[in-house]
Amino acid sequence: MPLLDRIFRLRDHGTTPGREMVAGCTTFAAMAYILVVNPAILADAGMPRDALITATAVGAALATLLMAFLANLPLALAPGMGINAFFAYAVCIGMGVPWQSALALVCVNGVIFLALSLSGIREKIVRAIPAFMKAAICAGIGLFIAFIGLKNGGLVVAHPATFVDMGDLTSPPVALFAAGILIACILVARRVPSAILLSIIAISLIGFVVPDGKGGTITHWPQSIFSLPASLSPLFLKLDFGFILHEPLKALPVILTLLLVDMFDNLGTLIGVTKRAGLMDANGNVPGLSRALLADSLAAILSSLLGTSTVVSYIESATGVQAGGRTGLTCVVVAALFLLSLFLTPLILSIPTVAVAPALVVVGILMFESVVEIDISRFEIAAPAVLTLIAMPMTFSISTGIGIGIISLVAISLGSGKSRENLTPFTCSLAAVFILHFLEPLLFRWMGK
Repeated sequence: MPLLDRIFRLRDHGTTPGREMVAGCTTFAAMAYILVVNPAILADAGMPRDALITATAVGAALATLLMAFLANLPLALAPGMGINAFFAYAVCIGMGVPWQSALALVCVNGVIFLALSLSGIREKIVRAIPAFMKAAICAGIGLFIAFIGLKNGGLVVAHPATFVDMGDLTSPPVALFAAGILIACILVARRVPSAILLSIIAISLIGFVVPDGKGGTITHWPQSIFSLPASLSPLFLKLDFGFILHEPLKALPVILTLLLVDMFDNLGTLIGVTKRAGLMDANGNVPGLSRALLADSLAAILSSLLGTSTVVSYIESATGVQAGGRTGLTCVVVAALFLLSLFLTPLILSIPTVAVAPALVVVGILMFESVVEIDISRFEIAAPAVLTLIAMPMTFSISTGIGIGIISLVAISLGSGKSRENLTPFTCSLAAVFILHFLEPLLFRWMGK
């Protein structure tokens, strides 16, 4: 297709329309859960749940299209997990801020985000991160994705004494999930085309005959296939800037938290996914980086206008990259499926979690390959790198992992006198910003008094 090749430069990236379509379907299958989870979380803040489903799908579609046409990267976007919980539970419920005012905070965060992108500061931050730290970020995100998959599949569960424990393998859903990991790994090892998507389909079909322990089967036919989308009017342009104007001291730390989490979750995802896709050059630079940063900045503003928490780049995009996605055409497919989901939500949501979770585990394994680029024999390099990749799954946060890694990098380089080449003004400034960010709970407690 000459037109698609001209728009997305498919030949230059060694891909085809068919491969990009499969990649888009794979990415969407891995992140479709957000259509259920995001409305459920934000509804706790008093927002209308039906309208939130529409806002989630439309916000994801429009933001993903921005990434497709501005940056030509296979990075899909949707309302961010973690940020939505902070929005609902810390800001709206914990601080008593009405959701309309919280949307205004998201909008201001997006405007600052956009200014940092247009000024080139965000691009300088990416370039200031040493190559071995970028490898650690990619490997850390791999562990994070794998941990999410193990948790969602029930193979790793909470334990009051040891924090985590092994799930019940005699439970049919957990057993199917474990079998799904093996199926996905075998397909990937045999280099079967569309291996991850095929594993999702296969496990979903097997789920029709595997009991769920509640009198039914793991996969079940939805009561209906088609549904009409709810109106956006209860959420669209409902921002209220009164809280920012009347209580700026309370609003400022919230905006700062949103900004830091948004910025470094996006940067971490961008580094991890583009590195896995082979789009990062030998110097750790990403072609079209400034346009990618512009796209997710605009997405942050767009999310507040539509009536949802901040839209961010999704680590699940790595599943599409593993399926062969290399260009923005992958994103076009994801966006189309999000819009289609407005009418096919019951059918799409019938895909069980245990069918998608193995894909996350396998992608995590594949992303962990970048750990070989870290010179473990040099402790001043190994320490911040390992702290970064361990902290991400352990704190359940990409941005926290990056922060711990950057702070330790600067501290160890200063204290040991080694790897001084990594002590650029930007890395030192990043360390200072993260230290202030980690001290924010003190400010929140002070404001509570």
